[in-house]
Amino acid sequence: MNTSIYDKTAKGRDEIATRKYQLAPRLRSLLVLIDGRRTEEELLRNVAGLGLTIAALDELLEGGLIVLATSYATMAVAPVAELAPVAHAPAPAPAPSPAPSPAPAPVAVSQASQFQALYEFYNKTIKSTIGLRGFTLQLKVEKASSVEELRELRMPYLDAVQRAKGNFAAASLAEQLDRLLDERPAQA
Repeated sequence: MNTSIYDKTAKGRDEIATRKYQLAPRLRSLLVLIDGRRTEEELLRNVAGLGLTIAALDELLEGGLIVLATSYATMAVAPVAELAPVAHAPAPAPAPSPAPSPAPAPVAVSQASQFQALYEFYNKTIKSTIGLRGFTLQLKVEKASSVEELRELRMPYLDAVQRAKGNFAAASLAEQLDRLLDERPAQA
């Protein structure tokens, strides 16, 4: 079983948003399914009816539209270190509990990792909460190339979630989205 996972490159997202590279419709269908979470096996199973095989993935790779994100089959497994029992070791004194802080400070992250986190959040939640009605919004996410462009999608996204799933779901997702948007990029 191959557990390689592919993700779109910027060129691949550009093709989805603009059809700039005039990809064949069958390959485009495969490209749309590639989301950085589905395994190679799952992708090929979903497009088997179109007659697509591993050669289609290879073609997208060679065209620079996708990239191998993870291959669990080739990842080395880190050995687990065994801890030798310590004879008669005194029990550590319990640490004093720290005073609760009023609010956690925003986490300093790189601009790229913040973009990736927002991109993944939108992709995952648009599909699961809005469904096909979120197609236009999904295209805007695919077309976005900066954190600011993803920030501008906040209100349209929350309005669509509210219409599809109600106020409670929208409020819950707004809280998660705001945490991602409030992350401050690390200073270089």
